[in-house]
Amino acid sequence: MNFRNAILPAGLTFLLAACNFTLAADVTPPPGYVPPTPMPTLGPLYPAGAPDIVNGASIYFDKCAPCHGETGLGDGEQGKELPVTVPAFALPQTAHKASPAAWFTMVSRGNLDRFMPPFTSLNEQERWDVVAYALTLHTTPEQIATGKALFDAQCLECHADGFSQELMAGKSAENIAFLISNGHNDVPPMDMTEDEAYAAAAYLRSGTFAILSAPTPMETVGATFTPQVEGTPAEVTPEATFIPGVGNVSGSIDNRSGQTLPSDLKVTLRGLDHGADPNRGPQEVSRHEAPLNPDGSYIFENVELPENLIFIAELEIQGITYQSEFVIVESGTTDLALAPIQVYGLTEDPSILRVDALQMFFDFANEQSVQILAVYSLTNSSEKTLTVRLGEQEEIPFIKTPKGTQNIGYEAASDGAPFVPLADGFAIPPNQVPYSLIAFASLAKDETLLIEQPIALPVEEVVIIVPEGVTARGETLTDEGLQSMPGGNFYVYRSGSIKAGGELSFTLSGKPISTSVSPDLTQNSSLLIGVGGLGLVLILVGAWLFLRDRRRSEQQEDEAESFEEPDAVIDAIIALDDLHRAGKLSDKVYKQRREELKDSLRKRTG
Repeated sequence: MNFRNAILPAGLTFLLAACNFTLAADVTPPPGYVPPTPMPTLGPLYPAGAPDIVNGASIYFDKCAPCHGETGLGDGEQGKELPVTVPAFALPQTAHKASPAAWFTMVSRGNLDRFMPPFTSLNEQERWDVVAYALTLHTTPEQIATGKALFDAQCLECHADGFSQELMAGKSAENIAFLISNGHNDVPPMDMTEDEAYAAAAYLRSGTFAILSAPTPMETVGATFTPQVEGTPAEVTPEATFIPGVGNVSGSIDNRSGQTLPSDLKVTLRGLDHGADPNRGPQEVSRHEAPLNPDGSYIFENVELPENLIFIAELEIQGITYQSEFVIVESGTTDLALAPIQVYGLTEDPSILRVDALQMFFDFANEQSVQILAVYSLTNSSEKTLTVRLGEQEEIPFIKTPKGTQNIGYEAASDGAPFVPLADGFAIPPNQVPYSLIAFASLAKDETLLIEQPIALPVEEVVIIVPEGVTARGETLTDEGLQSMPGGNFYVYRSGSIKAGGELSFTLSGKPISTSVSPDLTQNSSLLIGVGGLGLVLILVGAWLFLRDRRRSEQQEDEAESFEEPDAVIDAIIALDDLHRAGKLSDKVYKQRREELKDSLRKRTG
C-alpha cells in the first residue's frame, strides 16, 4: 500500500483508537466515506414548533439525568465520576443567565472541555424539547401562578397575542426581567420587584411550550402551564409509533469456515459518532445485541439512525472477533443493510502469509548500539485466519530479527489492516489490505557490523535505509544512491526476492555524517502488538514511506486517478491534519506531504 492510498485509512484508524484501544477497532472505512464536518451545522436558533416538554422530560431522564441529576443540580451518578464539576443549571442564578438558543447550541455541539458530548442522535425538535424541559427545573408552580397574575394585570392588554418563538429563544430570563423592570422603546417599565419580574419572565417562557392536553402546539401566552419539577413525569410513556430517525439494521454471516456455526451466537451492533471535535475521534454512542438466526441473518429493530452515524457489526467465534464493513447513515435512512461478516476457519500455519516488502531502517543515534527498525508488509490472501500464539518470550515465530540482536519488540503499524488481539497472541484474518508489522531491536556498535537477517517467509523485496556516511555491502544488494528525505540524507539499497528459510547477509561500515534524532527503542522491549497505534515509531518509518512514494514513479498515474475529484484530495488533507495533530507525523513529513496535496488540489480546481 503506497503512502498516498494509506493516508485516509490511517487517519480513520488513529481516530478509532480513541474509542477502543484494541487492534480489532481499526477497520478500513467504506468506499465513498466522507468525513463529517468538524461542527454540526445548526438550523435557526429557535424551534419550528412549540417545544414539547413531556417529550423533553423523556429525553432528559434518558440522556441528561445520569450526569446532571434528575432535578438538574449536577448530582447524577455518572457526573460524580467526571474530573470536572457538572453545572447545576436548575439553580435560578445559573438558569436566569441562559437563553434557550444558547442551551440548544450546547446540546447540539457539546462541550468537550467539560466532557459533555454533542447529542447529534437527537433531531432539532427533540433538542428544543429537552432544552425546554431543562428550563422548567428552576421554576415552581407558585412562581408561574404569580407571573401569570402580574402579566394579566399589567401586560395582557398590549401583549395578548404573546411573543414569537424566535424572539423568546434568544432571550434569557435575565434579559426578559430587565426589559420588564426598565422598559423598552415605547413600552414603559412595569411596577414589579426583581422577584416579580423573574416570575413574569418564567410565565412568559412557559407560554412558548406546547399544551399537554392539546393535539397541536400552543402558539400564544394566553393559556397556562404548570411545569413538573420533581420525579419522572407520569405522562412520559413511549408510544409504539414511527419515530423519525429510527429504523432497522440488518446483515448476514458469510461462513467460509467449512463448519457449522454454534447456535447460540449473538451479533453486536456498535454505533460510533464523530461528535464536534475531529481530534477526539469517533466515540461509541450505542451498542445493541441480537441473536444470529439459523439462516445466518440478523436484524436490529427500532435503532436510532441519525445522519452520519457510523455502524459496524461484530461476531465473536472461538475468541476471534469478525467485523462487517463500516456503513455511514445517510439522511432519511430507515433500513440499513450491512455487508456480510466473513467468518473463516483457523490455522496456525504461517505459510499462508506472503511478505510483499521488508523495509529495514538503521539508526545510529544511540552511542552504544544501533537501532534496527524492520517493517513487514504482510498479505493473507487465503481462506484461513492465522492465529499466532506467543510464548513466554513473546516472540512472533515468523518474524526474525538479525542474529545477535537484543531488546526485541513488535508493534502494529497503523497504515495496515487491523490485527485481531487474542488472549495469548493475535490473529490475522484474510484481507485484501496488507498488514503492516514493525519489529525493532538493537545491536551493539562496532566499526563493521555484520547483519545476518533470517527470512522465515518468502519476501518479494527488501529495502535497506542507512544514514549518510554509512555504507552497506552485500552480494544481493543494489545501491540506489543517496536520497534526500525528511530527517536528512540516507543511502538506499535494494535486494530482490528471498525464499523462505533463506538469509540476507550484508555489512555496515562507516559513521553517520550527522546522527538522526530518534526515540531510544531499547526502552521499548515489551510486545506492543495490542496497542493499535504506531506512535513515535512513525517518525522513523516516515523516511521509508517517503522514499517508497518517490521510488514507485511508475505508479504515479494510477495514484493520481485516486484523486480525480477535489473532494478526495480534501479528505486526504483532513486525514493528514488529524495524524499531525495527534503527534503521529513529524513536522517535516507533514509539511511536505501537505504541500503535495495542496498542489494536487490547485491543479484540479484550476
